[in-house]
Amino acid sequence: MAEYLPTFKPGQAFTLKASAAITGGQVVEVTGSGTVGPAGAASTKVVGVAAFDAATNDNVTIYAGGVQHGTASGAVTAGDVVQAGAAGTIATGTVAPVGIALNTAANGADVRVLFNR
Repeated sequence: MAEYLPTFKPGQAFTLKASAAITGGQVVEVTGSGTVGPAGAASTKVVGVAAFDAATNDNVTIYAGGVQHGTASGAVTAGDVVQAGAAGTIATGTVAPVGIALNTAANGADVRVLFNR
C-alpha cells in the first residue's frame, strides 16, 4: 500500500500570494489560483489567518487549523460558532462556520478560535 502524508498539518504555516493588501491577523480566503485576500463576511473560501502584513503580490504566510486569533466583529461569546466577518474579522454565525470561539470578546477585541478548517 502507498504511504500518504498531508501537505500541511493543522496549525502549520504555508505561503500564498496576496491578491490585495492584507493585515497580519486577518482571516483570509482563496481569491484565485495560488492567491488569498481578506475574507468577506460568511465566506466559504476561508483558508486561515495571515501571519503578517502583506502588500498586493507579496507572499504571505497563512496559519490554518489549530487555535488562531483575530479581531471580533460584534460581540462574540466563548463557545459561539464563528465565521468570517467583513474585512477578515471574526463574527458569530453558522452560515459558513470556521470554528468555535474560546473566549468572550467585545467588538474590535481579540478573539481566540479553534479553527475546524
